Amino acid sequence: MDEGSGPWWKGVTGYQWLVFAVASGAWLFDTMDQRLFSLARIPALGDLMGLPASHVDVQAFAKMVTALFLVGWGLGGLIIGPLGDRYGRVRLLTISILLYSICTGITALCQTAGEFAALRFVTGLGIGGVFGLAVAIIVDTVDGPARLAMLAGLQLLSTVGNVGSAIVKMGVDGLARRDLIAVEAVWRWLFVVGALPALIAIVAILGIREPRAWIERKERGQLPKGAFGAYVDLFGNSAERRGLLIGSLLAVAGVVGLWGIGEYAVDLQHAVFTSYYAERLVPAQVAAAVADAKNWAYMLQMAGGAVGMLVFTLIADRVGRRPAFLTCFAAAFVVTIFVYARLQTPIDAYWMMPLMGAAQFSLFAGFSIYLPELFGAAARGTGVSFAYNLGRFAAAAGSFGSAWLSTSFFGGFDAPDPLRYSAMTMCVIFLIGLIAAWFAPETRGRPMPA
Repeated sequence: MDEGSGPWWKGVTGYQWLVFAVASGAWLFDTMDQRLFSLARIPALGDLMGLPASHVDVQAFAKMVTALFLVGWGLGGLIIGPLGDRYGRVRLLTISILLYSICTGITALCQTAGEFAALRFVTGLGIGGVFGLAVAIIVDTVDGPARLAMLAGLQLLSTVGNVGSAIVKMGVDGLARRDLIAVEAVWRWLFVVGALPALIAIVAILGIREPRAWIERKERGQLPKGAFGAYVDLFGNSAERRGLLIGSLLAVAGVVGLWGIGEYAVDLQHAVFTSYYAERLVPAQVAAAVADAKNWAYMLQMAGGAVGMLVFTLIADRVGRRPAFLTCFAAAFVVTIFVYARLQTPIDAYWMMPLMGAAQFSLFAGFSIYLPELFGAAARGTGVSFAYNLGRFAAAAGSFGSAWLSTSFFGGFDAPDPLRYSAMTMCVIFLIGLIAAWFAPETRGRPMPA
């Protein structure tokens, strides 16, 4: 890193490493929970509704549950962020971890689709509280080049969570193939694994204390007034209002791009791979070949995402935060359109998906690095949580918008490939991020706002 001399980890204390491990571990398992939900929701609802997974009612209810999950996620960030700024960020991070891990575990015991939907909403509340608090705790605990590296590392580990969920799914599927668990119970075991982050909460309770900077603000009477006083501080300051607007637009563009566009790449792969292998294999071999190809494409996409986050971090550190966002939003726009337009075979996916992963996930390193640099210390958790989680509401709307484009708009014109065209149309969201980045204040080399 530019700032300071020697490697960034020089001088990092054991306690600071522990803080990083807890904060990044909470976010790693947070992202794993998200992906486990994506993998398990259709089988779970098919089982609970007593219908085939491909049934239209199952697919429709799954979209509603996903929207509820995203809305809970957004609300969690908006509520828990200011509570953390007022009553203690470590305390509220611990509560958030316990909320999403316990509710994920209880989901394994669901007996009805309604219970499943309700628990995913509450799980979303807990998940939404993690990112902003984890980032704020690292900022309060670590400074200098180590802070930038750890903030980028926190987001980089989210790809490990995503890959970990795929490995867990393959492992549980393997147990089912060996008749060690029932096939119809696979989704339940996935949610059981999702309860493991509760162990991180125990570590946080026993080993992490509120940052000294937060304690000093408390002693000086500089904490936000009341449970949601942080919003008064944010909206009452013109500089922070601008930061909130810019940060929110950046995050909305990135989150909608990933959840409203990137998630549908799996559906496109399924259709493309099925058609490809149906022409080359006997029918009994097609499903397994498609599943293997999708797994490889996903793993390569996550590897590309990790590289993209590293590239963003290097640009942000060497050149600036604005150039990094401008570069990566432009790349996300061009690469995502290219992938949806041109992906035709599994071989295409093996080199295209890493490119799309790099372009889309690179932006998320920017959110962990840049968002805390927009807000003062007292309301930093609230500002980061608000900006980052506002995108969840937009993503929920984006999921329905993408579905409408593919089924009603392009489907209504008898388009040969409505999913491709709807995803390519949705890429306009990256242009909104590009415009926001153009007007974003440059924070490289500046001290954190007091």
